Amino acid sequence: METNNQNKDQAPEKKSGNKGFAIVFIVLILVGGTYGVIKYLHAQKHEETDDAQIVSTISPVIPRVAGYIKEVRVKDNYVVHKGDTLVILDDRDYRVALDQAEAALASAKSNAHVAGAGIEVAQANISASEVNVNTVQAQIESAKVNLWRAERDFERYENLIKDHSITQQQYEQALATKQLAQRQLDVLETQKQSAARQAAAVGRQKSVSNSQASVAAAAIKQSEAGVETAELNLSYTVITAAIDGQVGKVNLQPGQFLSAGQSLFNIVPVNDKWVIANFKETQLTKMKVGQKVAIKVDAYPDSTLEGTIGSFSPATGAAQALLPPDNASGNFVKVVQRVPVRIDFNDNQSSALMEKIRAGMNVVVDVHLDSGK
Repeated sequence: METNNQNKDQAPEKKSGNKGFAIVFIVLILVGGTYGVIKYLHAQKHEETDDAQIVSTISPVIPRVAGYIKEVRVKDNYVVHKGDTLVILDDRDYRVALDQAEAALASAKSNAHVAGAGIEVAQANISASEVNVNTVQAQIESAKVNLWRAERDFERYENLIKDHSITQQQYEQALATKQLAQRQLDVLETQKQSAARQAAAVGRQKSVSNSQASVAAAAIKQSEAGVETAELNLSYTVITAAIDGQVGKVNLQPGQFLSAGQSLFNIVPVNDKWVIANFKETQLTKMKVGQKVAIKVDAYPDSTLEGTIGSFSPATGAAQALLPPDNASGNFVKVVQRVPVRIDFNDNQSSALMEKIRAGMNVVVDVHLDSGK
């Protein structure tokens, strides 16, 4: 009898437990369903990914000339401004090179001056030769007149001697005068030829002087270029910051030798940052440039930054890899590809937070598909 009474007492308790479990189960279903509906509705207007990082322009500091370090003016994590001196190289060799280049320029200018003087002398000689030629030509014309007159006199005396109207002495004197006039003309013709050859030689000398002047002018330009190059190399011994930003790790010591083109350290700008988010290709259906993006930085989860989709990569990340996959080379397994998307921060951001975030930090981005253009 006692056993039957105990069973009767436990029956209501079992029914009560089943009822509590049903209530909890229904509540869980309602909560799960509500969460699922909310997530579904959210997914219709949002696309999210945690495969995203902060990216920034990184400016490497690279020397343009080789040399030994004389002084290092920055340390790890220093904030620098454009034009600030970072490293100074020993410039003694480059100063000597500049002195040599300037001496070569002075020598070239001296040679040009000498060549110019040679041109002036050649021009003076040409003028003198032309005057000499003209003088001889005038003398030739005068000699031709004298010869013509002597020939006419000789012809008259030749007729008179036949009639014995003059003496033999007078005839011979007229003949001698004629021959003398002919000889003078011949001499002047010879002098004219000599003066002409001299004038031609002086003209060639002027051409040579002109060529020397051209060579000297080219040497001056070459020397000027050498001086400019030496000045540039000397200026490159002072390595300055190309942008405003923060210096990374500086592992340099005075006396260390640097090669031209050697990467020394990096400068990261403070404000030039953006986000590269790698979305699955199936997430890009409704995404477009200009849509608003909510950005949460893992390091600062209590703050949300605002951004805008700036551009889409022209290729997937795998296609741009150093060794892109070739699906034709083996068994094909379809893998959902990811496409890098650039997200630019809006201007109305917290400057304090923007200064805190660093390139490479992980972020979670939420794209509002119903916003933008």
